[in-house]
Amino acid sequence: MLSPGDFKRKYQGGLAEKLPDRPISSLRDIQYLYGRLYTLGTAGGGEYADYLTPGDADDLLGSEESLIAVRVDLTGDEPRLDADKSVFVTQYTDDLTEAIAHCKYSAAKGIDHSVTHRSGRNSSPEKLARYAVERLTKWATDDVVQDVADAHEDGHLIDALAAVGADDENQDRIRERVQDLLGGSRTALLTVQIKRPGDNKYQWPGDIDAFLEAMRARKLSKLVSKNEATESAGQATDMVTDVAGRTVGTADDPLNYFLGKQMEKFPGLDPDQAWRNHPISEDAAVTVMNAKEFVDACSFSTFNASVYYLPYFLGRPTPEDAFELYRYLYRSIENDDMSQIRIAYDEFSGDIAAHESRLRFYVAAVMKHQMSLYDVYGETLNGRLYYPTEVATQHADIVRSWAFDEDDPRNAEISPPLPSYEDAPLTTKPPFEELVASGRYVYETFPFVDDDTDASADDRRIDTFVSILAGDPIDRDLLISAYVERLLDWRGDGFPSLLVASQFAQLAALSNAELVTAREGQTEQATTDGPTYDTTMDTTDPHVSTDGGTTALNRSEKLESFIEETPALGDTERRGAFLIGTLVGQIGTYQQYHHDRSTTVIDQYPIKSMTKTKIKRITQEVLDKDIVYTREAAKQGSSITSTMYREVTDKLVETMAKNDPEEWTIGTDDLRFYYALGVTYGMNDRSTNTDETTENTNE
Repeated sequence: MLSPGDFKRKYQGGLAEKLPDRPISSLRDIQYLYGRLYTLGTAGGGEYADYLTPGDADDLLGSEESLIAVRVDLTGDEPRLDADKSVFVTQYTDDLTEAIAHCKYSAAKGIDHSVTHRSGRNSSPEKLARYAVERLTKWATDDVVQDVADAHEDGHLIDALAAVGADDENQDRIRERVQDLLGGSRTALLTVQIKRPGDNKYQWPGDIDAFLEAMRARKLSKLVSKNEATESAGQATDMVTDVAGRTVGTADDPLNYFLGKQMEKFPGLDPDQAWRNHPISEDAAVTVMNAKEFVDACSFSTFNASVYYLPYFLGRPTPEDAFELYRYLYRSIENDDMSQIRIAYDEFSGDIAAHESRLRFYVAAVMKHQMSLYDVYGETLNGRLYYPTEVATQHADIVRSWAFDEDDPRNAEISPPLPSYEDAPLTTKPPFEELVASGRYVYETFPFVDDDTDASADDRRIDTFVSILAGDPIDRDLLISAYVERLLDWRGDGFPSLLVASQFAQLAALSNAELVTAREGQTEQATTDGPTYDTTMDTTDPHVSTDGGTTALNRSEKLESFIEETPALGDTERRGAFLIGTLVGQIGTYQQYHHDRSTTVIDQYPIKSMTKTKIKRITQEVLDKDIVYTREAAKQGSSITSTMYREVTDKLVETMAKNDPEEWTIGTDDLRFYYALGVTYGMNDRSTNTDETTENTNE
């Protein structure tokens, strides 16, 4: 394959005429463009280039004894094997790529479309000898090839191969010669050479139009008769080129969408009438098939599905667009261990403003269940590089803020509101691009599925992942429901505080990237505004020192700031769930460290116990425990002049008084998520009222 530099040098000034002459408007258009670029980069721009598959033998380049040709001499009265050298064995090299005109047929059993055939891996000399004979006995006598021989002016050259192969003695000579010349088992290309009357040298298949036409006919024959279809072809307008003519219905597709068994795409499909549902001309179909290597290079696996992330530029492709895409696609093949988003970011972000207006991505997740049966998830043509990188940026801003960062000056005398730890990657420092791009970003926070069970069309992980790549809105209730399900499935030791912190940071990042949406009819209770944890503070804030820095917060100020800067907690019911969780987290931590209790209120009131019918009782019980521990501390000489954790209890009592929990309209999942967030907040508060001044506890 040509390097991007060589590709540009070869086609500079002449690429426009080789590109589609209409705007990109479908997946098929993208595949057709990819197929054209791949063909130009591998087989060139000749009449039959789209039908050749030189890439299928790239691994043989430079290998010894990798090209075996049977030589047929037509200079006498009758066609015969070359008298001196009936078989020619040489090394397959770049300069022979066009000469052998190889066209691979992917079927496990069958000969390649071209007279040139690739053997199986490490075939024995005996098997290679058989393949060599079959160039004359099997390919030349194939029904489709014989139809071409009957109609083509040079068809007698094909008949000459068949005539030589019909002689048993010739077959024996070929077998013996191949086995004598080869030093052992190997992978090789088997082909023929012909010396015409009046010529002094042998010609390769690529020099003989009848062989090329026969190769083309064999490949096209497979586009109309496959699976249950016997003759899926008819006259229609090509969906790619807009040209009326013969169209076919069972062409291969690089993403396996348009198959005879793909009932979900075409319910009730009659395979013989597939050309009506999906009309594509023979030449266009072959070009689309050539896109496979580029398409596969732009895919990656996650959640047992293949995710495709195919870049293109809006509008009619220009040479400049094509050169950029070719560079990206070439790099995708060369860097199969790098995510497509990372490659795209490297290739296109140099002038991101110019690219963002036109650069788009086709995005889809495809699940293969069994042979020829696939499901397609989250398909869109409007993916943009902006969305996954913006999510990564927003997530980085969240975890670098005072809400997570212990080194922030505001956390000098207290712990930050939420925990962070290197084993919980969504709570630690950036970069996050690879986490987002690989799907791990969703894997870390969403429910697990049985490893033995394939993902389904309603798999929330895939749906959310594809939405992030494509910039599609994500239902907030879906996120909260998924988070809570994962929390309820927790089987680890202790409370899943780092998981809660990861989920909250993700929800905040997605909200700030403007990807979270509320269902129609929902009110402020389902607000999708993200938090505003700025890395710097307003100079009018009392905690900003005269030199522009920030001063440490005490516990009361920390709680006040966290609530004010988290829009979701502006809702009374969510705030109530958060505050009861905070008090449970604080008292549970107090019980563990001051009473050495292995079972605390955190265990006594797990997430699943939080319902609107129970929360009023649980609140009263936890408030009572706070009073008990306050009195106990006082007896031990504490200077506390009010209840412990008063900054929480006062707000909790006030919130509950405004709205009876039994009348709350908040959903159970919402209630549980913000309760869990509160527990996490409270557990990360590694102080007690004994660490606070009397002034602070009586604010």
